[in-house]
Amino acid sequence: MTDISPDFAKGDGLVPAIVQHARTGEVLMLGYMNATALETTRRSGLVTFYSRSKQRLWTKGETSGDTLSLVDVRQDCDADTLLVRALPAGPTCHTGTSSCFGDEVVPPLGFLAELDDVVASRHAERPEGSYTTRLFDGGIRRMAQKVGEEGVETALAAVAEDDEALLGEAADLVFHLMVMLRARGLGFERVAEKLASRHR
Repeated sequence: MTDISPDFAKGDGLVPAIVQHARTGEVLMLGYMNATALETTRRSGLVTFYSRSKQRLWTKGETSGDTLSLVDVRQDCDADTLLVRALPAGPTCHTGTSSCFGDEVVPPLGFLAELDDVVASRHAERPEGSYTTRLFDGGIRRMAQKVGEEGVETALAAVAEDDEALLGEAADLVFHLMVMLRARGLGFERVAEKLASRHR
């Protein structure tokens, strides 16, 4: 956990806390924390705020069950705003949306993390009737074959078909690659990490 020392005095004992989905990058909500709320969050692992209207601490999801599990917390360059990275258990907003800013704020590439989570759950649970379950049950050789087929179809679409067909084939390729990686115990974020390390 990052070592931080927020300047609570600057905001009369409170600092804004922006909550971001730790996997997708989606901005989930804005709350306020005092020193006790921050300490409670770090100790319990559940994101806790100071409610200005109720004048007390409140843990997100204490009544709904839609908690935010802490991943880490950072402060900005002026030490007067916090960025809380968390994993939500259910919708963050009381209206039922994933974010208090609406469902349209998920970064487009953030969906890949959501899909990777779905693939991981299919791998663990193997629900009957699921195409992904059939892929896992077919074994790594069958998955590798599917990735090869989808790669060829993507290449052919690039030279002989329109953009929509190319996008469809590329989506199939990425999905099957994601499944094959999961079968080897690798999450798709490892590919992003590899690309980032090469870029650096």
